Amino acid sequence: MREKLPHLPASPGVYLFKDEAGRYLYVGKARSLKNRVRQYFRKGGGLNPRIEAMLERARDLEYIVTDSEVEALVLESNLIKEHRPRYNVVLRDD
Repeated sequence: MREKLPHLPASPGVYLFKDEAGRYLYVGKARSLKNRVRQYFRKGGGLNPRIEAMLERARDLEYIVTDSEVEALVLESNLIKEHRPRYNVVLRDD
């Protein structure tokens, strides 16, 4: 996954961490995909233990560029409702 970091755009969008079977583990939105996703891989950690557990299971990273932050928010919500990722807790229950 780290090999994808240099190629992430500084655009708004949605990022998706996936496990080895291709299941979505976590869906998130970002004002800048580049800045947000890189935060997960910073040295020194400081991450929530739940996020650290998700990263240990993650084997792939996908992203979808959107035209705006609002579009990213709507897409994130729809993807969470559709795929019900294990590590998304806030928007998981309808």
